[in-house]
Amino acid sequence: MDILRFLTAGSVDDGKSTLIGRLLYDSKSILQDQLAAIQRQTKNRAAGEVDLALLTDGLRAEREQGITIDVAYKYFSTPNRKFIIADAPGHIQYTRNMVTGASNAELIIILIDARHGVVEQTRRHSLIASLLNIQHVVVAVNKMDLVNYSEDVFNNIVIDYADVVTRLGLNNVTYIPMAALTGDNVVDRSAQMDWYAGEPLLTFLEKVSVASSLNLTIGRFPVQYVIRPQAEDLHDYRGYAGKVVSGVYRVGDVVRVYPSGLSSTIVRIERNGIDVDEVFAPQSAILHIADDLDISRGDVLVPARDQPLVVSKSIQASICWMAQRPLQARQTYWLQVNSRLVRVMVQAIDHRLDVHTLEQQTGIDILQMNEVGQVQLKAASELPFDPYYTLPANGGGILIDETSHVTVGAVMLRIAL
Repeated sequence: MDILRFLTAGSVDDGKSTLIGRLLYDSKSILQDQLAAIQRQTKNRAAGEVDLALLTDGLRAEREQGITIDVAYKYFSTPNRKFIIADAPGHIQYTRNMVTGASNAELIIILIDARHGVVEQTRRHSLIASLLNIQHVVVAVNKMDLVNYSEDVFNNIVIDYADVVTRLGLNNVTYIPMAALTGDNVVDRSAQMDWYAGEPLLTFLEKVSVASSLNLTIGRFPVQYVIRPQAEDLHDYRGYAGKVVSGVYRVGDVVRVYPSGLSSTIVRIERNGIDVDEVFAPQSAILHIADDLDISRGDVLVPARDQPLVVSKSIQASICWMAQRPLQARQTYWLQVNSRLVRVMVQAIDHRLDVHTLEQQTGIDILQMNEVGQVQLKAASELPFDPYYTLPANGGGILIDETSHVTVGAVMLRIAL
């Protein structure tokens, strides 16, 4: 049985946590003690309703304020599929948490309050979905019960969001009208919206075809650790430990080491202390090669038969800025891509994306927290990487503040023109 990883996003109070609670509740994925607990804590028990948002809003501050702050992960399954759900916060100041939750998602559900339509956070979260190249987008027009299940309201929102789709180049977009609080079109079809000919949400999630996020055709093995015990019984032992982030590695393969470009042959592969003939993504392993080459942490071993990666000091990057201190040109940071860490300088800010118009604003001097833009980076040493849209596993990274060692930005790398 395969697994679908999806994320819920949208503005504050659009009903993300309630939607997830409804999915769990109506699909019978809640244990009796969990149900009893939320019944005791629900705010609406006087009205006979269970506050399903409490299933995901686990922090005390979330329950007190009625908002989602951190990304909450929930797991459930049906006879057809297993699911991992990430419930992302809707507040602007927690956009960085949303980026974290979206990084491994294959599908994103963007909730829109039927009363308010497409708002700023709708565009911001759609923009992040576009940058991260998420395969499928479900636009869930929620709270249809508060607009009398109006087909015209739904159609107008579809028209408005179609402009966002065009501007961002989103693919595989599906629109579903629903009312998460009452369960309309979540697990079961709604009798209130017989004008909707599509499937309810859960049926769609069970059937949607998602390509594997693993790339087995382009090999990338970032070295995490060089193992040299230098013990009497292991005097000549030299192994390169790491995780295969993509591709397949076999004994006898000729590999190139980047950024040096030197070549050798794999003579032995260890996995879990046992010699094997091959390893593939996402397995961890120790590779042994025939020659004593200068290889260190952060170098990447690539099968000679596979597509070479980019080696450059000049890098173009899309970035979501996560720090209170704004990003400015001429500032220096650490850039981490897999196990490689290099110092970089921000040479220029090419543009900022306006979340209202989704247009590029040029002549920008700074990026504020939660803003998205494109920058030019200059690395102190050669960085081996792939353009993000070619191979996300080796094209995404983070910027780290040199002083505080705190992550300040999420980056998607491109070849500098």
